Amino acid sequence: MSLLSVSELQARRTTHEPAISIQDLSVTYRVSVEAPQLTRAERARLGKQDLRARLAAQVRRRRREVYEVEALKNVSVDVMPGAVLGVVGANGAGKSTLMRAVAGILPPSKGRIVVNGRVSTLLALGVGFNGNLSGRENILLGGLAAGLSRAAIERRFEEIADFTGVDMHILERPMRTYSSGQYSRVAFAVAVHMEPDVLIVDEALSAGDAKFKQRAEAKMRELVVEDTSRTVLLVTHGLASIRAMCNEAIWLHEGRLMKWGQPGHIVRAYEEFMGVQKGGSAVSDEDL
Repeated sequence: MSLLSVSELQARRTTHEPAISIQDLSVTYRVSVEAPQLTRAERARLGKQDLRARLAAQVRRRRREVYEVEALKNVSVDVMPGAVLGVVGANGAGKSTLMRAVAGILPPSKGRIVVNGRVSTLLALGVGFNGNLSGRENILLGGLAAGLSRAAIERRFEEIADFTGVDMHILERPMRTYSSGQYSRVAFAVAVHMEPDVLIVDEALSAGDAKFKQRAEAKMRELVVEDTSRTVLLVTHGLASIRAMCNEAIWLHEGRLMKWGQPGHIVRAYEEFMGVQKGGSAVSDEDL
C-alpha cells in the first residue's frame, strides 16, 4: 500500500471533515530585550555631569525593551485525514510557531484552529521528558499523558524499546545521561507508538543517525498507510524528505503562507526563491 495520492486527498475535501482546520490564524507574542549599554562616548559625556544625572541615565539603560513579533499572519489551510503535510521555510518563517499552535501550546492571537482527534507531538529534543527519570519511566509517563493505561503501556514497552535501538540497560539510566541521538530515538518511539490521530514532528530527528532516520520515515509512512484517517505534519530542512515522504506541502515565509500544494512543486518554488534571495548561488538542504 502507499500514501493517498493528491487526487485522493482532494476528493476527501468533499466527503470528510478536515483532520486540522486552520482559519485566518495569526500568532503574536512579546519579546523582551535589555536596552543597549552605554557607549564609551556616552560614559565620557556623563562623567562631566552631576551624580544624579549619571544615575538616571544608567537606570534608563537598564530597562528592558518590549516589542511584539507577529510570527504568523492570516494563515489558512485545511489538512485532510491521510495527509502527510510537509512544512518548508527558512529559519524564522513561523514553522515551529504553527506546530505549537496546532498542538495547543500557543494560543491564536486571531483566527481559529480545530483539530479532530488525539495529537502526539515531537516538537524538540527532549521536550516533555524528565531528565532525572530513566528512559523506561519516561516512556511510561509519555503513554499516560497520551491517555493510555499503565497496562497498555507495559504491553507495548518491549516494542517501543526495540524500536529505539537503545540498549535496555541504558533505558534504565536517567535520561540526563543520554546523548542527543538517544534522546531523539526515545522521543520518536514514544510519539509514534501512542496511536495518534495527528502526529506533529518538528525537526525532532535532526540528532538521529542516518539509519534511524530511515526507520523513522518508514514508521511515519506506515502510520498513515495502515490507517488513512491519520495525519502527519512534518517540519524539516531536509527537502529530500519532503519530496519522498509527503503527499502535500506548504511553504511559509515571514509568517505568511506562500504556497500550498504538491510537495515537488512547493519545494521547487521554495528552492528557486531561496536561490534568488542568496544571489543566485546554489542552495543546499543545509542552507534551507
